[in-house]
Amino acid sequence: MRILNIHPETPQQRLVDMALAHLRQGGLLAYPTDTCYGLGCSIYEKKAIDAIYRLKRMKPDKQLSFICNDLTHISEYGQVSNRAYKLMRKLLPGPYTFVLPATKEVPKLLQSKRKHVGIRVPDHPVILEIVRQLGNPIISTTCQLADDEMPCCDIYDIKDRFGNLLDMAIDGDYIYPEVSTVVSIHNDDIEILREGKGDISPFLSHSSL
Repeated sequence: MRILNIHPETPQQRLVDMALAHLRQGGLLAYPTDTCYGLGCSIYEKKAIDAIYRLKRMKPDKQLSFICNDLTHISEYGQVSNRAYKLMRKLLPGPYTFVLPATKEVPKLLQSKRKHVGIRVPDHPVILEIVRQLGNPIISTTCQLADDEMPCCDIYDIKDRFGNLLDMAIDGDYIYPEVSTVVSIHNDDIEILREGKGDISPFLSHSSL
């Protein structure tokens, strides 16, 4: 497994290029976020997505979310209402997953039966820079294998669990794993689907809008 030590404030372009090449070749990447280590690939690499489903033994109807790098990027893949825009502008980057109606840019494999998608913009500069330079989102799922009770918490944990199953990972030091808060926004209807690390009070108060 190749370990990349990418500096969060001044990312070394040489190392970023390695991650980009790996993703463009259909590789899987373990990477740090603001909630836990993620496991991902380009959303347009079906074989890589299938590999994630196999590693985690997920059912085919289990929806995967993905990472965009900013609000403009989100609007390419999710239908963003005025209310959703106002909320996301205040809360992102942050530990939230927003479930939005999908646009035609989203591969069908990543849409729910209702044609919705889960989108994250985590507060971690390294993965956001990689997504920005890649030019398209990457899958966002917890970095763990099928029988693991908890996601991986550091690079040593990733190496021990995945071994030869994973070719590349980004070292983001120790991360205590937490889940993101998941919020569905369809037009002006807001529903908290899962309470996690993100504060839910902005969704309960009209003053936040």
